[in-house]
Amino acid sequence: MRAAVSKSGGSPWRCAGAVWLLLFSAIACAGGNSRVSVDAELTALLAPVAPELRPAAARIAGMPRPAFTTEALPSRRAALRQFEQPPLPDIPFEKRTIPGPAGAPDVTVYLINIGGGQRPAILHTHGGGYIAGSPAQDLPRLQRLAQALDCVIVSVDYRLAPETTWQGSGEDNYAALKWLHDHAAELGVDRQRLAVMGESAGGGHAALLALMARDRGQVSLIFQMLIYPMLDDRTASTREVPAPLGELIWTAEANRFGWRAFLGQEPGTTAVPAAAVPARAGSLAGLPPAFIAVGGLDLFVQENIAYAQRLIAAGVPTELLVLPGAFHAFDVVAEETALARRFSEARVRALREAFAQRPE
Repeated sequence: MRAAVSKSGGSPWRCAGAVWLLLFSAIACAGGNSRVSVDAELTALLAPVAPELRPAAARIAGMPRPAFTTEALPSRRAALRQFEQPPLPDIPFEKRTIPGPAGAPDVTVYLINIGGGQRPAILHTHGGGYIAGSPAQDLPRLQRLAQALDCVIVSVDYRLAPETTWQGSGEDNYAALKWLHDHAAELGVDRQRLAVMGESAGGGHAALLALMARDRGQVSLIFQMLIYPMLDDRTASTREVPAPLGELIWTAEANRFGWRAFLGQEPGTTAVPAAAVPARAGSLAGLPPAFIAVGGLDLFVQENIAYAQRLIAAGVPTELLVLPGAFHAFDVVAEETALARRFSEARVRALREAFAQRPE
């Protein structure tokens, strides 16, 4: 699940770190055996983490881990919204409502850096485990990316699970992609240079969008940018994940809950429709070139590597970046680190190279 950034410009994990320190002090005063136990557990948790990411990992480890339940979702969503940042004042941004899928509500999109000449565009889908989040959580980051690439970004406020399952949110995203394609001239977009991009669950949505665009034949995509994408419902449901993967931020429990909500049924079974899960797609041939980036400790690292291998086997040009010692969303909660900067720079470079290629 994508973490947010506080309005003060710092990370919410800094507040969590203060809570962790108080909690840790209380445990230390409770008795030597408890202190030794907590020390040992924290040491084991941090051992595989890249050294520069360990302070952030320690703060995260001290956060309370309430159970994932449908009843708790409203409070989780509200907590995420309180850390949203306002848009940057010098990069154009607006919210707009566009027609939704047939028989469904209209869709809200965030339009970033529109206008000007024939520029490339990205259709962006936000993270949040399929159950939370909105484009507002990513707005300043997307504005900076649009400025760096001199491109347009359209981010979709798709309907969330479990209120809406995969068919609804997938169609919301496709409606936005088709609208971007059809209104390219109005938005200052070169419709020959359209990409999809997302992080975590947004990466799963972006992968599904690439599959939908291929199968429907209405929109041609030049690239798919998948950042630690959530691609396979079998991860941590019917497919065991070895330690130390998925110990930080997005865990096995969270993954099962997110997929259950998104699918409207138990994940991992043979009854799950292939159309709902990128990793279950029968063929990946004919998809646009891909860039997949993930941390080596991310719960999704194995499924991301497997998806990259399938893309390559299907003849799809694919770049895979796996950063050792990095956990889920590390680039957000430790964005000041060299590892996070390397991760972000690789994303920008891959998109810039993709946009430089003009289809015949």
